[in-house]
Amino acid sequence: MKLIRFIAMLLMVVGAINWGLWGLFQFDIVKALFPYRGSNVSTIAAIVYIVVGLAGIYGISFLFKNHCTKEHK
Repeated sequence: MKLIRFIAMLLMVVGAINWGLWGLFQFDIVKALFPYRGSNVSTIAAIVYIVVGLAGIYGISFLFKNHCTKEHK
């Protein structure tokens, strides 16, 4: 379980850095690593975006895990 949590955190950091770079320089790391074909997102890039999004959804549980455990002690 620690490995899954670590991977989710890593993906969330990558996503946050990607958003930061986009906000500052309009540079998309995913697009640079997996170029789009025309105006369409490549399949690999779409998978990366989906996995990062799922990691973010999973990461929501991190916000409440410590809070709930402290209340019950």
